[in-house]
Amino acid sequence: MAPLLERPDMADYGVPDTNEGLLPWSWAEERLVNSRNYWIVTATPTGRPHAMPVWGAWLPDRERFWFSCAASARKARNLQANDQIVVAPTDTVEVVSLEGRAVDVSGGDLGDHVQAFFDKYGAEMGQSLEEVGEFLTSNTSFEVTPERAFGMIERPDEFSERATRWRWI
Repeated sequence: MAPLLERPDMADYGVPDTNEGLLPWSWAEERLVNSRNYWIVTATPTGRPHAMPVWGAWLPDRERFWFSCAASARKARNLQANDQIVVAPTDTVEVVSLEGRAVDVSGGDLGDHVQAFFDKYGAEMGQSLEEVGEFLTSNTSFEVTPERAFGMIERPDEFSERATRWRWI
């Protein structure tokens, strides 16, 4: 289900309150799919933010982001205590920032996740699908369900006209 498209409340930045010029969800999804690296931001139980780069995959047919990390990693421990997360491809000009909740899906059927990861990074890793699957299942896997996302083009002539928010309801 495609998210609800709307203009973010950013009048102080010159963003109009009309929906003219909004970016389509396909624009954001293209960046989520094609990014090699992503920043994820989590918070410790005391609220201290923690940002780290990860490899991951946006699964368009499920509208979910997926990544894997060591169970002992700070990000994994943070998500066990507080499931809120921000995911952002590394592009800082054509920006997508996705907010949602992460669920530990380790031990479940990771077939779609493993295939997406292999398709994206397998050649770079120099491993077979089976080897990539073994690597990923030996770690903790998270699936992120989006709640809202923001898209912006950080160019002076486009920022105020193109700033977009998507909400999943």
